[in-house]
This record gives sequence, C-alpha cells and structure tokens, in this order.
Amino acid sequence: MDLITLLPFIVLIGAMFLMTRSAKKKQAAAAQMRNDMQPGTGVRTIGGMYATVKEVHDDTVLLEVAPGVHAVYAKNAIGAVLDDAEYNRIVHGDDQELDADGTVVPDDASSLTGDADAEVAKIDLGKDDAADDAETEDATAKDVKDAKGEGRTDGDADSK
Repeated sequence: MDLITLLPFIVLIGAMFLMTRSAKKKQAAAAQMRNDMQPGTGVRTIGGMYATVKEVHDDTVLLEVAPGVHAVYAKNAIGAVLDDAEYNRIVHGDDQELDADGTVVPDDASSLTGDADAEVAKIDLGKDDAADDAETEDATAKDVKDAKGEGRTDGDADSK
C-alpha cells in the first residue's frame, strides 16, 4: 500500500489519541480535586448548589447545604472545590475587593458623559391639555352621532 492512502487513517488515529488523552487528564484532575476535599471547605455541586463539607467518606460526602441541614452526596456530584474567599463572596455576599477599593457605581449614566455639568435638554412628549380636551370632545361627539345613526355613510341605519 501507498503511504498517501494510509495518511488519513494515521491522522484520524492520532487525533483520537490526543482527544482521549486530554479527557483523561481532566478526569484525573477532577478526581484529585475530589480526593483533596477536607471538612470545612466550600464546594459547588454539579447541580449548582453551594455547600460546606462536613465529612468525607470513600465514595460519599456529607454536605451542610443550610445551617443545620445535612445531605449525603456522591463524590462524583462535586463540581468544584472553592477557596474560602470565593465561597464567602458567592454564598455570603462578602466582597472584600469592593470594600477596599471604595469605588461607587452611579445609578444613572451621567458619569459616562464627558461634561457632567451640562444641562440636558428635556423633551416633553406629553400632549397639551388643550389638545387633549379637544380630542376628548371630538370622540364624545362621534359616539353620540354613531348612537343616533347620523354619522353612517354606508346606508345602514338602525330600524325599529
């Protein structure tokens, strides 16, 4: 056989080998992470629930999902072991970076414009009171004509 005809098969086998090798590395890293769990650390399950590890067994983990509420999970259900700062930031809302920095985010977009002192022209999109009253009177007159049958042009009149 020719080397050119075997080349696509060799490339395909090589690509499959590289893909399985990277997947095995990821699985090994996840297993190592799960084995390194210690009681008291914060974790995120694969379902997205945050909890604190209370006990670690061979294949299971006892998690405290709320104060005084414990649940047994399989080790494979642990998606990530979080460090203390990240766990406290997510679960308790403790954000030390913002407290130390002291920056305040404004509620409006006025800080995004270059000149904050410039007065913004306000456009009144509301109708005038006189125009509003005139439209109300026109609508009332039309309703009265329709009720009497006077405003009809199609030849249909109410017959009694």
